[in-house]
Amino acid sequence: MQSETRTVDILIIGGGTAGPMAAVKAKEANPALHVLLLEKANVKRSGAISMGMDGLNNAVVPGHATPEQYVKEITIANDGIVNQKTVMAYAQNSFLMIEELDRWGVKFEKDETGDYAMRKVHHMGTYVLPMPEGHDIKKVLYRRLKRTRVGITNRLVATRLLMATDGRVAGAMAFDCRTGIFHIIRAKAVILCTGAAGRLGLPASGYLFGTYENPTNAGDGYSMAYHAGAELSGIECFQINPLIKDYNGPACAYVTGPMGGYTTNSKGERFIECDYWSGQMMMEFYRELEGGDGPVFLKLNHLADETIGTIETILHTNERPSRGRFHEGRGTDYRKQMVEMHISEIGLCSGHSASGVWINEHGETTVPGLYAAGDLACVPHNYMLGAFVYGKIAGESAARYCADTPLADVDQMQVDAESARVRAPLLRSDGLPPSQVEYKLRRMVNDYLQPPKVTRKMEIGLTRFEEIRGDLEMLWARDPHELMRALEVHAIRDCAEMAARASLYRTESRWGLYHNRIDYPERDDREWFVHVQLKKIDNKMACFKRPIDPYIIDLDEYEKAAYQGMRIQKNAPAEKMTEASTAAI
Repeated sequence: MQSETRTVDILIIGGGTAGPMAAVKAKEANPALHVLLLEKANVKRSGAISMGMDGLNNAVVPGHATPEQYVKEITIANDGIVNQKTVMAYAQNSFLMIEELDRWGVKFEKDETGDYAMRKVHHMGTYVLPMPEGHDIKKVLYRRLKRTRVGITNRLVATRLLMATDGRVAGAMAFDCRTGIFHIIRAKAVILCTGAAGRLGLPASGYLFGTYENPTNAGDGYSMAYHAGAELSGIECFQINPLIKDYNGPACAYVTGPMGGYTTNSKGERFIECDYWSGQMMMEFYRELEGGDGPVFLKLNHLADETIGTIETILHTNERPSRGRFHEGRGTDYRKQMVEMHISEIGLCSGHSASGVWINEHGETTVPGLYAAGDLACVPHNYMLGAFVYGKIAGESAARYCADTPLADVDQMQVDAESARVRAPLLRSDGLPPSQVEYKLRRMVNDYLQPPKVTRKMEIGLTRFEEIRGDLEMLWARDPHELMRALEVHAIRDCAEMAARASLYRTESRWGLYHNRIDYPERDDREWFVHVQLKKIDNKMACFKRPIDPYIIDLDEYEKAAYQGMRIQKNAPAEKMTEASTAAI
């Protein structure tokens, strides 16, 4: 395998949402810096927003919400396990980022006065800003990258971070998934923006790439951060979402809810008063799905034809344009039938949950010179706008760091070891196809980790994941593209082990369905009102507790349980049920 070496100031890994913003802001902070954006696909159409986005889920817009209100909302929604400083940093920069994206050409919905047309979906606040024409957001980002003269390298698959002898990051190693050339990229700072671990659980369809999350996000960044010695946090807090049955996409309460759509059981009865995704909402969804009133549906057939037409335009042209073709093939018409829903496979994601690489309010990880942003970085319920905000924060922080930091020396032993690991599947004349090992691994994730979590199942799962470590030594790749798939299986296996170990460590139930342990059904704030951290110590995966920093925004007692009362009681007075049913619309 040929190799190439290059040197930059800041290396950004991941060209989806956070990565381009980090690159632009690092370059704007110091135009003299050599900033390189590395992407394993193509930056023009990569990441979770590759086909656009239909709205901002967490826009803190003056007149509709304050940063303090938003911090409260996320603290409550995440059962109190948050670093409020990171959430506040997002909230304070949210509106500034919206205004900047607006100036760049991103189109947000506005009312007749020109103000942002906010919608209510969340349990408490008003934070949803629709983007009916959000299909061009990647084009807008790409134009900014070219304008600021950021270096872009497509088709390079990052596999490990380079580490200096003093513990700081020294760059990264990667290979070209078309030519197979091995790359050593030296850098003063690295920003991980690789997205969620989207290929962890196996979808009900059985398709490896039929995931809720972008399937190209295989947990690479989680694995790289772990092997670099960085702390990860909240890995036991799984991502589980409501989705359309047999379709790898959300039902989009953020679009349909403000227009009058809502989730019901098979009788057409609304059973939760808020369709904002939280662990408790998913617990109620699961109970209804598995109970006698299941399955669960998205109800739109009571809406006016004009309203449904608007919903179809948004949902079938942005983010997942295959949705309309799927419904057509199923013979589903929003005007006539309710849309059957189901529960997604499990994943790791901070954007929709709280599992990611630990960072502070400056985007810094626990490894000097290493930053993280987007779905990978542990800022609960971060979503797309959070990826933009923390991309900016991380990019500017990395630019400041580079000003006073010399380039670290490269450890040739690290390079040689990683080069040998990467090239091994190509050198074998026979072995196990990556797709077969991945299917086996992810089926076991479903068998042993899918909530409700059972201790003995997770212990067996750990044993199985360790056995699959041996299978990794037999992976066989016929070409550089299949080599990418083989190395992704390594990352998926790492994430599976992380999920099992963190889940076993937290001996309580919390976050509704996300961490529902049959053996420990109660929430235990006395012992477990802490962050559960995971780190590589003495070459082994270890978990430990990190205390929660004192809150900067206190909660009232009644607010602490606000998300626990979302189920609509059937014996409630009719007028109260109606009031509750419309609370999120």
